[in-house]
Amino acid sequence: MRFFTATCLIVSVALAGCGGGSTTSDTAATVVAEPAAPAANNAGSVTSMGNNQVGQTLTAVVTDLDGANGTISYQWFADGIAVAGASAETYDLTGADVNIDIRVRASYTDDNGFIESPLSDSNGPVFAASGLDPNVPPGQNFDLLGWKLNTPEADSRGLANRIDEVDLAAGYTDAEYFWTGADGGMVFRVTNAGATTSANASYPRTELREMLRRGNTSISTRGSDGSPNLNNWVFSSAPASAQAAAGAVDGELKATLAVNVVTTSGSSSRVGRLVVGQIHAKDDEPVRLYYRKLPGHQRGSIYAAHEINGGDDIYYEIVGSKSSSASDPENGIALDQIWSYEILAQGNQLWVTIRSGDLDGEILGTADIDMSMSGYDIADDFMYFKAGAYNQNNTSDGGLADDFAQVTFYQLEASHN
Repeated sequence: MRFFTATCLIVSVALAGCGGGSTTSDTAATVVAEPAAPAANNAGSVTSMGNNQVGQTLTAVVTDLDGANGTISYQWFADGIAVAGASAETYDLTGADVNIDIRVRASYTDDNGFIESPLSDSNGPVFAASGLDPNVPPGQNFDLLGWKLNTPEADSRGLANRIDEVDLAAGYTDAEYFWTGADGGMVFRVTNAGATTSANASYPRTELREMLRRGNTSISTRGSDGSPNLNNWVFSSAPASAQAAAGAVDGELKATLAVNVVTTSGSSSRVGRLVVGQIHAKDDEPVRLYYRKLPGHQRGSIYAAHEINGGDDIYYEIVGSKSSSASDPENGIALDQIWSYEILAQGNQLWVTIRSGDLDGEILGTADIDMSMSGYDIADDFMYFKAGAYNQNNTSDGGLADDFAQVTFYQLEASHN
């Protein structure tokens, strides 16, 4: 008797033709490979790279062995709280970040399809600006022997209080108007209400005035007849006699600063604006440098005014617009954001340069001012730099008395030929 064997191999589906049959006919079989095990995720990480100090920039760097070539979103945190608008790859450290723990989260899908959202480790608290001690008065962080200060506090004459260069360098501070910030910066605060520097002035100020005499009171602040003297300087386009009488010829003012607060009340033509640097002449101003942030805007504009000697102002928009109805400038400067300016005067030419960050930062804009027809190349005029918070708002049209502007300087240097 011959026996027949029935063989049936089932792999995930039933096979047809399963039954008895001749040994001379092979039974068909289908083999299905086991599915591959899913790839293991190599967790990504993000690191905050850079100098953890006011004025510096931190950069988020993502590391992922699986690759991260797609879109990466960022969010920066200050002491665990998301910073509004801080969603770029970089983060500029400001005075508001001193002693704060700054971290960044990166969110992305890696090249193997895994969703990642790493948070950076702490770099420790942010330090004050380089070389600045938050525990000493401004005169010990900055060379202020070459400057005097005006504040809105009234003196015995009813005019703006004056602090001479010797007292300023010796450690003068004022808890309301002039002090050292927690980040080591030199803080200038000015209200809408307050005394002005003369009966003809319209706006209060907390502002430095350059003093080339550096404490030598045998040299007067200015010549009584309006001619140059050793405390002030002239352009090299002035007559040789004026250059010989002056304390210096031509000049450059460099500053690194952040505008912390602007006014928000009063006339729409005045709100939010202040002057942070000047060249002042005997009566007029070859240049005034303005910062202005309008209510509701995230960023401010920067523009310069050149006053013809005895004449009108000519305006130069450098970053954004000076208009009271301007849109929020895309490349503007936010409050507390650190930026720098350079004002260079040579002969009948002025150059204003605006940079992001410190004086080595990216150039955001420039203004070239031709003064050949401006009337400053004469024998009986003189110049001096000014820097600080010169308010361009007051209480005359609804500005609140205690509304104020505030600026912090991290570097200030005036030089001459």
